[in-house]
Amino acid sequence: MKIDLTDTTSARINTGLIDARRAIGTPAVGMVLTLVIVTDEGSAYDALKAAHEASREHPSRILAVIKRPGRSPRERAGARLDAEVVVGDEAGTGETVVLRMHGELANHAESVVLPLLLPDAPVVCWWPDQAPEKAGTDPLGRLAQRRITDASSAEDPVGSLVVRAEGYTPGDTDLAWTRLTPWRSMLAAALDQKHSAITSAAVEGEAYNASTELLALWLADRLGVEVERKVSDGPGITAVRLFTGDGDICLDRSDGRLAELSVPGQPDRHVALKRRETAELIAEELRRLDPDDIYRATVKFGVKHLVSTARSGKGTDGGGPTAAARATPPAAKKAASGGKAATSK
Repeated sequence: MKIDLTDTTSARINTGLIDARRAIGTPAVGMVLTLVIVTDEGSAYDALKAAHEASREHPSRILAVIKRPGRSPRERAGARLDAEVVVGDEAGTGETVVLRMHGELANHAESVVLPLLLPDAPVVCWWPDQAPEKAGTDPLGRLAQRRITDASSAEDPVGSLVVRAEGYTPGDTDLAWTRLTPWRSMLAAALDQKHSAITSAAVEGEAYNASTELLALWLADRLGVEVERKVSDGPGITAVRLFTGDGDICLDRSDGRLAELSVPGQPDRHVALKRRETAELIAEELRRLDPDDIYRATVKFGVKHLVSTARSGKGTDGGGPTAAARATPPAAKKAASGGKAATSK
């Protein structure tokens, strides 16, 4: 069921939600959180589609905030709120409100969103494209326990990682990091097996790929070894190589779907490592609402290196200014033996 409300208020929207639930015969509210999506008109469809799919695992009230401040003084002065209330199959297993804020109201989105939050339920805020420099101090970000950005959608993905690290607040995370969960799990499982000390590592992936940079930084931080960043044709991350005295541990994925894992002394085996859709990434992030300490440690560890790389304009193998050439930890963090690459998810 869909209800269109023009030049409305938060109170009328709440009334519309109650009327819609009664009309379809589900007056009870069975949702576990509020997901606030801050986007523009061009990205709203894809973001809502991903959120609706994720809501099948996490029933949510989805609030899509679309700001239209206007270009001229007259347009900015004409503050108005239009809304679409969607309940039923079109809204997944929860309910959706699309909020279009015109004029000066666009600068005060939190005043509209606050009355629409589910009572006594967690709030997650997601910026699918353009995110504020400091999500934790953004007016909408302050309403949320969890804040999701996506460095991969920025014009300068690695520069965006620098911004995320410098403005980090507990509860922040990034989908460029979420994309690494299968890689980190697979590598941690390989390192749990007996092997000699890891002496160095290499990560291969597309240039200007935020996830590849984060994976290299994570390995350098957790293993205490030098990690070389190499540029490949993709898609995304293509290989990770860990060099030991007994031979190389290699996780190679050239087609974006199936990877080959090679461990010294063991037969090679194929493992599923497909590139995941946005809905799967959002669903994963909604499973945890506590701060991700491993993400924080990784971006904090790498921020100085990424800043120097971005400012100097140096790349790797022609990868351009976003390629992190090397991530080398302080000598005090050198591991005496291989060490485990622990995952957080």
